[in-house]
Amino acid sequence: MRKMHHLELTHDEVFREEIADAIPYHRMYGKEYCLPSFMLYTREEAARIATAAQRVNEIYEKALRFAQRYLPDDFFERFLGIPAPLISPARVEVPYHGVSRQDWILNGDQMKCIENNSDTPSGIPEAAWLAGALIGRYSSFGNPSEGMRAAIQDAFRLLLDDCRQRGLTGTIAFSCYDWHVEDRTNTLYVMEAVRELGYDVAYVPLEKLEVVPDDGLYCDGTRIEVLYRLYPLEYLVHDREEASDYPIGEELLRLVGQGKLGLINPVQSIITQSKGFMALIWSLYERNHLTEEAVGFKLFSTEQCEWIESYLLPTYYEKSVFEATGSPYVSKGYWGREGKGVTLFDSGGDISSAPGWKEDEDSEVREYYENQPKIYQLRCEMEDAEVPTENGNYSGFVLTGAYVIGGRFAGILPRIGEAVTGDMAYYCPAAIETKEES
Repeated sequence: MRKMHHLELTHDEVFREEIADAIPYHRMYGKEYCLPSFMLYTREEAARIATAAQRVNEIYEKALRFAQRYLPDDFFERFLGIPAPLISPARVEVPYHGVSRQDWILNGDQMKCIENNSDTPSGIPEAAWLAGALIGRYSSFGNPSEGMRAAIQDAFRLLLDDCRQRGLTGTIAFSCYDWHVEDRTNTLYVMEAVRELGYDVAYVPLEKLEVVPDDGLYCDGTRIEVLYRLYPLEYLVHDREEASDYPIGEELLRLVGQGKLGLINPVQSIITQSKGFMALIWSLYERNHLTEEAVGFKLFSTEQCEWIESYLLPTYYEKSVFEATGSPYVSKGYWGREGKGVTLFDSGGDISSAPGWKEDEDSEVREYYENQPKIYQLRCEMEDAEVPTENGNYSGFVLTGAYVIGGRFAGILPRIGEAVTGDMAYYCPAAIETKEES
């Protein structure tokens, strides 16, 4: 069971004034989201997470370049689920990525990365600011995320330098849906970190962006040359204006292809965001000995193959491997988010846990996630934890998020939820045990 440290304070005593202003969604869906407790990691464990996260990121980047250079468009559509208008801009190789967050299951000595959100990860202010604020105010624990803001700045400096080499030197817009409090808070946090670097930045709600075909992206007459968008590319590509049915998403992507707009995270992140990419990595690993004959070089080194075996789980495009061996497994939709589209199966192939849809969940949302193509991944047992809440003690399962920003480990985002971690999970700041408080 994961070791915890609980403050002898109520939620409202902790999440008030400056802290409540910085994280206005400390309550979500009518209940606590942020808890007045710390999730504890040993210093050695935090170091292992950092090393493992950077190694997995290296594997992802190597497989990404292979996909961009060698796999046909048909593979992108069929096995990664990437819509046709996204394929060409996704092939543009950007030497750096923005913010990504891997999700890890830790259980004893076992560490398994089960997903990688490389397109629109959130939870940024919680890890980059809130954890440090609470640790500094209420404990002497160490902070495993203390360098996260600097990592964001370093990564954006590299990405924006790349944009400038492509001739994109104008205003950097930071955008999301303005009505979405969590997304807006995440977006504004990143924007302020970039503003400190001296760049010309502006917050622009998605609904205020104007696409001028073959010209550029604008807001109130101001041209935007770089867009940070906390809005999934798999949504954007299908966006159309309601009144005219104009394909505004495709036109925006066409501007990217024409070199008139830069996106952060870059469009290539849609490749690694797809759950199908996890099955691709495992397939390339199992066939690593064949890649030299096919493309003239062996894709993964011996050491990288050891990393894949150690940190990743067998993942396939069909479930027969697990059914034949009687192994428990998980099915995941290519574009599942917050646990939506995830189903757990036991060793007999029977459903043991399915997504917990909220009563007011839109039927179209359910259909969107349930009808996606799926991958199948070996099931890994999660570690458990117990934490006090306003509704009594809660016993759940721990999912440890590890941020990799600009290629390096940057912070930890722990959540406690059901067997399928969804948007009703609780957040507890990650802290490193010290001798004084262990």
